[in-house]
Amino acid sequence: MNQAQYQQQALHLLQTVFGYPAFRGQQEDIVGHVSAGGDALVLMPTGGGKSLCYQIPALVRDGVGVVVSPLIALMQDQVDALAEVGVRAAFLNSTQTYEEASRIERLVRTGQLDLVYVAPERLMTERCLNLFQDSKIALFAIDEAHCVSQWGHDFRPEYIRLSVLHEQFPDVPRIALTATADPQTRAEIVHRLQLDDAMQFVSSFDRPNIRYQIVEKTNGRKQLLDFITSEHGGDCGIVYCLSRKKVEETAEFLNENGVRAMAYHAGMEHAKRAANQARFLREENIVMCATIAFGMGIDKPDVRFVCHLDLPKSIEGYYQETGRAGRDGAPASAWMAYGLQDVVLQRRMIDESEADETFKRVLGTKLDAMLGLCETLSCRRVRLLDYFGEKAGPCGNCDTCLIPPVSFDGTVPVQKLLSAIYRVDQRFAAGHVIEVLRGMETERIKTWHHDSLSVYGIGADRSEQEWRAILRQVIALGLVTVDHEQYSSLKLTDAARPVLKGGQKVQLRQYQKPVKQKSSSRSSKGYVESDLSPREQAIFDKLRWWRVETARAHDVAAYIIFNDATLREIAKARPTTLAEMRGISGVGEKKLASYGDEIVAIIREME
Repeated sequence: MNQAQYQQQALHLLQTVFGYPAFRGQQEDIVGHVSAGGDALVLMPTGGGKSLCYQIPALVRDGVGVVVSPLIALMQDQVDALAEVGVRAAFLNSTQTYEEASRIERLVRTGQLDLVYVAPERLMTERCLNLFQDSKIALFAIDEAHCVSQWGHDFRPEYIRLSVLHEQFPDVPRIALTATADPQTRAEIVHRLQLDDAMQFVSSFDRPNIRYQIVEKTNGRKQLLDFITSEHGGDCGIVYCLSRKKVEETAEFLNENGVRAMAYHAGMEHAKRAANQARFLREENIVMCATIAFGMGIDKPDVRFVCHLDLPKSIEGYYQETGRAGRDGAPASAWMAYGLQDVVLQRRMIDESEADETFKRVLGTKLDAMLGLCETLSCRRVRLLDYFGEKAGPCGNCDTCLIPPVSFDGTVPVQKLLSAIYRVDQRFAAGHVIEVLRGMETERIKTWHHDSLSVYGIGADRSEQEWRAILRQVIALGLVTVDHEQYSSLKLTDAARPVLKGGQKVQLRQYQKPVKQKSSSRSSKGYVESDLSPREQAIFDKLRWWRVETARAHDVAAYIIFNDATLREIAKARPTTLAEMRGISGVGEKKLASYGDEIVAIIREME
């Protein structure tokens, strides 16, 4: 068959098995290329439909499709979702007994599976490689391929060894997929996985349904609660924190204030962690408070918000984490509270890490880019996409577009700040320097006779919060560093000299006093369902209740039965026969046979 014939067969499978009328974006070209035996590197944003790019070629081609995935905890849900549409799938990982693994291996050898998911550690064992040598393999799909990058935010050492696939299975097509890769990471994926001849498919990194918002951190947890209750009451979301302790405290705080929340971090007992993840995936209206140990590969489509209470280390990490919101394409939010302490803490973590100087410089560069996104005076989406090499115009759907920040010539206040740091001999931390600037009468200032300095009180016209905002921007601009070996004392860099001497102007973002958020009419849930009439809304609500009970009976996540978008289409179409239900997006032949009669009965009852 030629590529066009493969694409025709693939379209038939898309419609009958997965229930979608047409491919999106580059999916059709990718599927045709891989089905015909070509290698591919696919960069596609979260929610863009990456999984279909290897699932359908695995069905088109002879043999078993092998999916290499680091997500052991999520393999069960992925297999369950495929079973619901009639695809024969299984996984091989460390959670299985010897007998279970042997049974799956027999199914692979005898060609009785369409897809098998394997953790990279398992794949590298002699037993597993021998299994695949003895079997007919349709393709290898390397999911989360950015894990191969040593410079990236989620490096997994075992990924580097995946070049063995090219060496031992030269005739089997390979497709590497990721949602997150800047040009440097992309080049590293190609090099380490030996995909030099692979065709590259790079989709837009833009997620236009996500609204980006970064606020000045004053009382982070209180601001988070205000955001959730005003914008996303009753919605499902994720809150990322840097430390395990903060995760636990934030979950407890939200629960005490009426928000259903759970905790997830690597320090928890495995059983508890797995149970919390299962509840998050299978129940609705839960907020997961987590470290970045949680989330990669989360397929839950109705996550309406992702919040950060601490500054991410890089734009890649931020993009990957915020991308877990709004996978269904409906409106979603990416919210972050960010302050001076975040900058100081991240700098200290880099300085104190055991990495070599080259790696520290890379980490520093990535952090600088993240700070640039936080402090930008222009559209956040433009800045975010530019990092990944994509040009775009202002989006009109981020905080800096909706409420443009005020910029001002900050040269004089910056000179005052730099002078104060210099006059206290670059030996004191932020709090003391700001007290000197503001002319505060403290015991420490008197002890050090800093009330006699020429800079004492020259910044009394600004509040502590204003000075902290200025200092944060000055650190982000690289004019000042924090010396963690000397009690977090502030030090001037060489770049500060021309500013102090008046040879360089500094443009700053005007400090905005935080205001409590008012309850918004733009609740994501209301927005999503606003296109339903009252009658359709009643059907939609009834279908969601039916879905909850059905998912519980099948012991799967609710979205695996049908996602909200499909239920909404059913509510609009109001099919009273199976024939009328066929062709609705997300309703394939297996799901039609499994659930069609029940859904039609519900609609007839409500008509």
